Amino acid sequence: MAVLVYGLSAISLYARHPDTVTHVSLSDIVVSETAGRIRSGNSALSVESVGKEMLREQFTGNLMQALEYVPGVRSMDIGSGFSKPMIRGMGFNRVVVTENGIKQEGQQWGADHGLEIDAFHVEQVTIRKGPSSLLYGSDAMGGAIEITQRPAPSTDQLFGEVSLLGKSVNDLLGASLLMGVKRGKWYSKLRYSDYHFGDYRVPTDAIIYLTQRIPIYHNRLKNTAGKERDVNFFTEYRNRHYLSRYAVSNTWQKTGFFPGAHGIPDPSRVTDDGSSRNIELPFSSVNHLKVSTFQQYHWDGITGQWHLGYQNNRRQEWSRFHTHYGTQLPPEQDPDKELDFNLHTASSTMKLRWTGHPDWEHTAGWEVQYQRNTIGGYSFLLPEYHRFTTGILWLSQYRLRPDLTLSGGVRYDVGRIRVAAFEDVYLENYLDREGASPETIEQYKWRSRKVNRTFGDVSASLGVVWQAGDHQLVKVNAGRSFRLPGANELAANGVHHGTFRHEQGDPGLGSERGWQLDASYQFMKSGWEVSVTPFVSWFSNYIYLSPAGEWSILPHAGQMYRYAGARALFSGAEVSLSGTLRYGFDYRFSGEYVYTSNRDEKIPISFSPPPSMRHLLGWQKGSFRVYGEWQAIAAQNRVDRNEDPTPGAYLFHAGLSYDLSFGSTHAEITLAGHNLLNKTYYNHLSFYRKVEIPEPGRNIQLLIKVPFKSLLK
Repeated sequence: MAVLVYGLSAISLYARHPDTVTHVSLSDIVVSETAGRIRSGNSALSVESVGKEMLREQFTGNLMQALEYVPGVRSMDIGSGFSKPMIRGMGFNRVVVTENGIKQEGQQWGADHGLEIDAFHVEQVTIRKGPSSLLYGSDAMGGAIEITQRPAPSTDQLFGEVSLLGKSVNDLLGASLLMGVKRGKWYSKLRYSDYHFGDYRVPTDAIIYLTQRIPIYHNRLKNTAGKERDVNFFTEYRNRHYLSRYAVSNTWQKTGFFPGAHGIPDPSRVTDDGSSRNIELPFSSVNHLKVSTFQQYHWDGITGQWHLGYQNNRRQEWSRFHTHYGTQLPPEQDPDKELDFNLHTASSTMKLRWTGHPDWEHTAGWEVQYQRNTIGGYSFLLPEYHRFTTGILWLSQYRLRPDLTLSGGVRYDVGRIRVAAFEDVYLENYLDREGASPETIEQYKWRSRKVNRTFGDVSASLGVVWQAGDHQLVKVNAGRSFRLPGANELAANGVHHGTFRHEQGDPGLGSERGWQLDASYQFMKSGWEVSVTPFVSWFSNYIYLSPAGEWSILPHAGQMYRYAGARALFSGAEVSLSGTLRYGFDYRFSGEYVYTSNRDEKIPISFSPPPSMRHLLGWQKGSFRVYGEWQAIAAQNRVDRNEDPTPGAYLFHAGLSYDLSFGSTHAEITLAGHNLLNKTYYNHLSFYRKVEIPEPGRNIQLLIKVPFKSLLK
């Protein structure tokens, strides 16, 4: 959105592409700016906006893999085409993802759980790198990813889009249909997307899991096929000072688990079955329903906003019934349902914003969230729990002079979690048969003890934004943040096949607390932009999974890992450079480095991303664009105990795009090739890294989008 100031009036104009600068002349005064740059300049934190062009060029059907092109953002892959975000070395419950203003609530704590968001439906993304607890609460300690809709068209029309996606690495076929209407004060759209994919191809014929050699037939990971179906509805009503939005979405996914890396290794389970598209046991099934509304009213320099949402995330993991104890009988109903998590979330966020004074801006807010999780299945990992959190915030921004702005705020959150007790009678009988002492039996038969705890703490931030001349922008922000421990960190106690270990929570854990310092320097001139963003974070109580140095008492469970708190340090920087060259060429460079340290143990923190950089050279003439990219990933040898180092890799990618017109029809065609040299390499953040499964091999991808519209009279 471009903002033009003329005399005492302000006019807002939406650019065709949100990430493209639009220049508009009005008499003798011309002021040009992008919506993303305005948003970044108003925040003392590092803010990146991803618009239509980048999302098109990097689209893979996986949102997080596309956002990896933003320095500081990494994708934690889970093997079957799904990923979760990591920002500056922090992931899981430390990064908030919002869609239409509502925090996405699933099983974020699990390394094998994706986002459950339709990638076709993502139109604009804003990434806040660094602590965003003031805006989103304690779970945004590491940052936030905001997914929003593009503005409504200015003219009344019927519009839509047909999208087709094909990928060679897993024979994916995807399609999406969008239909919408803009009429008067109403703007509505409906999208349906469907994906089907087969087993993934990897450049290896064997892996080593727990010292056993597991063959990979025809370079395909058996039983990694899957399906996804998404439905999204969005409608908006706008009438002078009043704005109202409503959104309903449902995402369903079914994906197989590679049987050679699920449970006890057994080469016989990966024998070729003659089909690359069937889904057999073990597999996961996820359904995420989300309903939300946004209400806004503006009057005399005051804006009131209210986000209200409900979500239901149902995740089931199915595996052939097996028992660690020998005497456990299979359930009479659904005997192969291993785990069943059913999470209900209701949330409300109210904000009041004052903008009446030209130099002052204030925001007050109140947020409430309630969660209830029930469990099922023949195995145990996480107990039933209820979680209630609420927080109040105050943010202020003061413009000292036209080139210097101060901002700050404070927020107080309080949360209560109630965890149900769970007694494992099968484990009790097993220990009794093994001759364990009564004290040992009493200690271990309670897989979860009753927990009823309340947490509360303060987050605060103070920052400065300095426009140092026409071409330079300097930002510095210091803050304190905290995070409430999650239910898994307090009460998990079972074999987590997705991470190949026995995980155990600690009901006595305290809140996670940290101090952060972020800085940013940007230089923009003559079509070139340079950005350097160093950061450092210190935690007095960072919660992590620590190897306990003892074997689990559960049969076939391996080593015990317990959640613990420690002092920790995170530091690093991101660097980017982009600009236009002669003869239609353009160049982009990005690099990132993260250093992590457990100061109590004097070792790195697990899942620390390795340093990496990207060089992209593109050429464009008219609507035709072609690019080549060289990606360098350094080796990660700074690893936690019992975490394997990962060698580095050099990868080559390339792609082209073309807007084809025939008659009144317009088609956007994008052809991309990833890992074109078919290199064997490993993602240090992948949950398959532990079992030596490399990343997918060469992938050729074709994306076709055919938008259409008809003006209404």
